[in-house]
Amino acid sequence: MDDDALLAEQMAYYRAGAAEYDRPYAEREELRELLAVVDELPVAGDVLELACGTGQWTPLLAARAKSVTAVDAAAEVLALARARAASPAVQFIQADLFEWRPPQRYDTVFFAFWLSHVPPTRLPDFWNTVAAGLVPGGKAIFIDDGPAAAAEEEVLADQPVPAALRRLDDGSQYRIVKVFHEVRTLTDDLTALGWSVRIRPMAGSFMGIAEPPTTSG
Repeated sequence: MDDDALLAEQMAYYRAGAAEYDRPYAEREELRELLAVVDELPVAGDVLELACGTGQWTPLLAARAKSVTAVDAAAEVLALARARAASPAVQFIQADLFEWRPPQRYDTVFFAFWLSHVPPTRLPDFWNTVAAGLVPGGKAIFIDDGPAAAAEEEVLADQPVPAALRRLDDGSQYRIVKVFHEVRTLTDDLTALGWSVRIRPMAGSFMGIAEPPTTSG
């Protein structure tokens, strides 16, 4: 299965499972603890949130930001996000993040549990998009699953793209991209792309703050 086919199936999963999306936040204490970490992060100014999902993080960002532009490709999760984070300071955009480009530059670009869904071959282009969306001195902030989270997934072996199988309540099943980044490897990869990055493990997940190459844009 190539990137495009797997990403299409991943999109179908999030569209079909929008009503089940928030369940892990209700069931997993470590996720609720991660939500509280936003208050400790350098979120400021105009914020771009990538892959906002149902908006679990959006109102927390809005409380610290001048404005939030939240982007996701799935209309079904965006409808829930709009209800959760209704505010004149928050704008929602439906767009494919592999095709979309930021219309302006932002002080902060934030994404939670999205990096693991980006195929490895597309990571350089994705980080270029993030860099293009940041003002000079701006920061990218990201949170995601570490390798320990693989124990909670039905990981598919021998795939050309790292993938896992997800099931919905109706019995349907979907393959998604799922890359469990090692902190050291991810740090090295970003450094090789010219980013200045600090990543720290947090309860099976990790949180990173990165500044783009000074030559970006």
